Amino acid sequence: MKLTTNPHYSRRQFLKRVATASGMIAAPLVLPSSALGRNAATAPSNRITLGFIGIGAMGQGHLRGLLQYPDVQVVAVCDVDRWRRETAKTTTEQTYAAKQPGGTYRGCQAYNDLRELLARGDVDAVVIATGDNWHGPASVMAAKAGKDVYCEKPCSKTIGEARAMVVAARRYGRVFQVGLQQRSTPEFIKACGLVRDGAIGKIKIVYVVHPGTSGDVNLPAEPVPEGLDWNLWLGPAPWRPFNGRFHKYGKPPHVVPWHFCRDFGGGNLTSNTVHAFDVVQWGLGMDESGPEKIIPPETGEVPSLTYEYASGVRVQVVAGRLESEKHFVPPGWEVGAPIQNFGALFVGSDGWIHVGRRGYLASFPKEIVQKTPDGPGSARPVKNHYQDWLDCIRTRQLPACDMAIGCRSTIVSHLGCIARWTRRPLKWDPAKEKFIGDDEANRLRCRAMRQPWRI
Repeated sequence: MKLTTNPHYSRRQFLKRVATASGMIAAPLVLPSSALGRNAATAPSNRITLGFIGIGAMGQGHLRGLLQYPDVQVVAVCDVDRWRRETAKTTTEQTYAAKQPGGTYRGCQAYNDLRELLARGDVDAVVIATGDNWHGPASVMAAKAGKDVYCEKPCSKTIGEARAMVVAARRYGRVFQVGLQQRSTPEFIKACGLVRDGAIGKIKIVYVVHPGTSGDVNLPAEPVPEGLDWNLWLGPAPWRPFNGRFHKYGKPPHVVPWHFCRDFGGGNLTSNTVHAFDVVQWGLGMDESGPEKIIPPETGEVPSLTYEYASGVRVQVVAGRLESEKHFVPPGWEVGAPIQNFGALFVGSDGWIHVGRRGYLASFPKEIVQKTPDGPGSARPVKNHYQDWLDCIRTRQLPACDMAIGCRSTIVSHLGCIARWTRRPLKWDPAKEKFIGDDEANRLRCRAMRQPWRI
């Protein structure tokens, strides 16, 4: 059943009513078998219609991936960069045309303004892959418009936005998947399960990478490229002149070229390390909580950005490798070996587990990951992140990385940024989501938005 149409009659009934009103009911309606869902195709009335907001490097990847799903129909794309939205529209129509008997398809609309896309009543769900600056406002607007959401990480630019997104998702009953896809990845499912089950004993410390954050920058004004709506690109961020380091018109050269600027992102901690923080939260069983103290290296108290949990576990964000003169190097670990990007090294009283992408899973003793029924790096198959989201849109269940989970992991990234910006230790109340005894740090939980945008 179409999720956004009148629940009292099907699309086929609707077409019949239109035909009757037009005086065409006497003529038989002949449809190709694929339109009726035969030959392993999904009938249009059972497809989930999608809109894409933000078609940069990540957005293009999501578009290519979801275009392959027979139970999905991409009907709209949106980007403030004309080249990107027109390219996305062309990609969509060419992909569908290749599957049509006549080899033609015209059914995807391109938009400059996300509000026009969200106003469409025939869009069931949206994929948001804009810059961090737009994640919060776009997600809340989508929820209010009755759309289910897949939003790229980090799910918000601030702690305050993260909380507002959770509230909106619950208030409007939306299925909201955050793009922390390791929640649907076999090696991570297995690793975090082993850690929580006590396979390496009591967890003492966890290592992740990378600790860099963003700063204040002042770049010179450059001409705005024709075809780029710079004012809408900025959206809720403070106004500043265009500079090519923030956005390269046309084909995107990088995933997050703008994240070095504090107005638009939080640097590596929010762009990349958020994946690792999500693994840490998951492995420690802290999806409903978080750390209670954050110590930046600028204090001289710690060699690397350090988080402390109530359990006594420490999480350290290292530059890439453990250094014996700075960090505790666990038995069995080779000094100088790199910590996996987006992964984590869990160190316990009885050994360690190191997990990363593309099937990487190792342990000491090595038997820890080998003695389980699945063997190393080959956990039981699970549906991937896209399919999990699509399934949950139909069942209305919580997805693998529901907004509440994704926001708490993102908040861990924001805590590290604020500690580094203030250059002092911070105490955090994860239940109230407030810093204890630090007014300046609490003010940094939110940022003013440029009119007319709000959340």
